[in-house]
Amino acid sequence: MLEQVIFFTILLGFLISALFSPIFIPFLRRLKFGQSIRDEGPKSHQKKTGTPTMGGIMIIISIIVTTLVMTYKFSEPSVEMYLLLFVTLGYGVLGFLDDFIKVVMKRNLGLTSKQKLIGQIIIAVIFYLVFNQFGFSTDIRIPGTDVSFDLGWFYIVLVVLMLVGGSNAVNLTDGLDGLLSGTAAVAFGAFAVLAWNQSQYDVAIFSVAVVGAVLGFLVFNAHPAKVFMGDTGSLALGGAIVTIAILTKLEILLILIGGVFVLETLSVIIQVISFKTTGKRVFKMSPLHHHYELSGWSEWRVVVTFWTVGLLFAVLGIYIEVWL
Repeated sequence: MLEQVIFFTILLGFLISALFSPIFIPFLRRLKFGQSIRDEGPKSHQKKTGTPTMGGIMIIISIIVTTLVMTYKFSEPSVEMYLLLFVTLGYGVLGFLDDFIKVVMKRNLGLTSKQKLIGQIIIAVIFYLVFNQFGFSTDIRIPGTDVSFDLGWFYIVLVVLMLVGGSNAVNLTDGLDGLLSGTAAVAFGAFAVLAWNQSQYDVAIFSVAVVGAVLGFLVFNAHPAKVFMGDTGSLALGGAIVTIAILTKLEILLILIGGVFVLETLSVIIQVISFKTTGKRVFKMSPLHHHYELSGWSEWRVVVTFWTVGLLFAVLGIYIEVWL
């Protein structure tokens, strides 16, 4: 039964995303929803200007449809499922507004940092209020042990920091063809295993639905990409993976399973601090994937290497939680 649920959930998510893309990509192109490439980015990326973006819409539709269909067929809808869908859709809408401003209103930076932050915080607070209303635990547990601590009222601070920081970290990783799609598939796959191990079947089904959706999208997002997910997809995926970590009480383990996202974010933080304090850059360019590009690596080599590192992090995370 378990194998059937996993197989059909991944298959449905994959098919919706993969079959919908050839219809949706020309539609985006006709609307001239093409990506604008920043001048300060790698010069090799300028040829990507005009590639359709907002492809995250396809991912979100696939996730929502697959999750609802498979949950109603193999499980019972739960508060956890609706919280996951709410956060995913909420952050997806926020990302869509950012993309829309960039490609339609021709404001290359999209929403201002303040506007985006306010939106992220509002969604995080609403999530926490529902989370708290239904009596979910505010404990935080050390992975691989039974040791936990009740954070009480401070848990809302943790939730906000995780959702804002996590969604931005995933967003930073979306810089090369197929990079985020592949690393997300691995990370969500790991959380699917861990959620099922906890008998949180709705969360597991949602996680596997994401795996299918991003793999279907990867067919068209792999190098050379025919479509980008944009902030619509990356913010939605970031919000989703953080929410899974919170619902499964694996907040700390998210740092390891999402290790690639963490490294990408740290590279930006280190770069900014170093430049502002010493006037020197640690990396040739941040986020980290650009550093390797400018070091002479091909785009595909960077992507496959990051996928592999993400897989190692995911396997280690599962080992610590399940078998340690």
